[in-house]
Amino acid sequence: MAAAAAASTAATLTYHPSSTTTRLFPLPPPPKPLSSLLPKTPLHITFSKNNPISDFFPTPQKSTNQDTIYDDDENDKPREECGVVGIYGDPEASRLCYLALHALQHRGQEGAGIVAVHDSILQSVTGVGLVSEVFNESKLSKLPGELAIGHVRYSTAGSSMLKNVQPFVAGYRFGSVGVAHNGNLVNYQSLRAELEENGSIFNTSSDTEAVLHLIAISKARPFFLRIVEACEKLEGAYSMVFLTEDKLVAVRDPYGFRPLVMGRRRNGAVVFASETCALDLIEATYEREVYPGEVLVVDKEGVRSLCLMPHPEPKSCIFEHIYFSLPNSVVFGRSVYESRRAFGEILATEAPVDCDVVIAVPDSGVVAALGYAAKAGVAFQQGLIRSHYVGRTFIEPSQKIRDFGVKLKLSPVKAVLEGKRVVVVDDSIVRGTTSSKIVRLIKEAGAKEVHMRIASPPIIASCYYGVDTPSPEELISNRMNVEEIRKFIGSDSLAFLPIDSLKKLLGGDSKNFCYACFTGNYPVEPTGKVKRVGDFLDDGLSGSMESIDGGWLKGTGDGDGVDVEKLEWKEEIKFSS
Repeated sequence: MAAAAAASTAATLTYHPSSTTTRLFPLPPPPKPLSSLLPKTPLHITFSKNNPISDFFPTPQKSTNQDTIYDDDENDKPREECGVVGIYGDPEASRLCYLALHALQHRGQEGAGIVAVHDSILQSVTGVGLVSEVFNESKLSKLPGELAIGHVRYSTAGSSMLKNVQPFVAGYRFGSVGVAHNGNLVNYQSLRAELEENGSIFNTSSDTEAVLHLIAISKARPFFLRIVEACEKLEGAYSMVFLTEDKLVAVRDPYGFRPLVMGRRRNGAVVFASETCALDLIEATYEREVYPGEVLVVDKEGVRSLCLMPHPEPKSCIFEHIYFSLPNSVVFGRSVYESRRAFGEILATEAPVDCDVVIAVPDSGVVAALGYAAKAGVAFQQGLIRSHYVGRTFIEPSQKIRDFGVKLKLSPVKAVLEGKRVVVVDDSIVRGTTSSKIVRLIKEAGAKEVHMRIASPPIIASCYYGVDTPSPEELISNRMNVEEIRKFIGSDSLAFLPIDSLKKLLGGDSKNFCYACFTGNYPVEPTGKVKRVGDFLDDGLSGSMESIDGGWLKGTGDGDGVDVEKLEWKEEIKFSS
């Protein structure tokens, strides 16, 4: 009876696939809440035959070599944890996924995976390392089909990088589902406890697995309502792509913390990706963002949009424009390149200094340095050369070399620096350790003066929305004022991008961004203490599970599942023929 009622509700959706106009169609409430349909049966996670569970979650092994890992230098920046991509309707979906993941490699370099659908079977290839190391022609040939999702991950150092390689694939009684996830679910502990109490058996420590359990135990029909019901229970930041035997689904959290965009190829194939740079590489045209709180369902009928709930004011991560995203991407509707160039221009206007040359800390400081140089009327030159061939592990000679990690990655150009008053533009200062080494490197190359200009406000607080940042105690701007930091790093002057100037630049959109790492004012105040986002063995969380208490997202439903009265359908453009 309940199943029939749910089916009847689904049948009330008025959908006109031939139309090209976006329309809203209200969805009447069902006879009873969807949560009343939840069974008490456990979920069994199954992985591709090509990937036994040990490949996903091996037992941690202690390192047996004596190589030195220079994580202090490598990690002296906030780090984005993941990148996701999804493709529907292209005969080379997995190969396009592979290329898109290449474009998103900066968002994760420790692991990669692709799941594709062929003959209604979900097939998976995952592995540790760069995209080019995980995939080859032989592996891609095992992933035929017109539907695929992919994932790149930036895990913490050491053995933990072997864990939680996505996408995950789960089998349940109505078929199989795959998911790739970028973000943090801060109510994972309570969700898992509730699920285990009802009989669910977990194979991993990943919060993403909890999403699969929630989908599997739901009786909501059709399938996308299972995802809706699952998302109503999630608290935190998430941008996810799902696939089934015949559907691709994209979801973004109500605050829109993490980016997710939609594009289309000339043959009508629909593409979702974390950044538009992935669309550019596979010749897909950018159409729009996946809106905060939106579920997009793609199948043979076209593209349909569902609003999860009346969502709060968006709070998109401003660090996507400062550091994470590539300059050629459009993120949150804005050009990353134009944002960074404007940051540099503001610094030149508000913190000018007499100088002979402007250089950047490559690569993320380059565009802001160009803006500074143009506004100041001083030549921009390449004073630091970055090596792109340095791995995370190296063997250091027995005789210690000072600042060895920085010197491996950055080489000063004496012809540019010697005898000059140099402005150095970087995107941010986190701990200050790398900045002090860079200043010393430039002075040793003969620079007369070194003036640091930082294209972001001081970082005084940790991020709790899916970014790998140190604890507040480790953040130099949380412990020192600007003059104290200047003395610590050894520069002749130091200036940060003023936060008021940043907000003025963003104009009317400024209220839609999250500045928590600069202000300590969180869009949704976290309770408890998370020492370091990235240290958990699950998808991007860190610290002990006991350190998280309470939720982040304020639900608007009645607490009994999906508030169907708040759901709205709107139709998207039909596939091109």
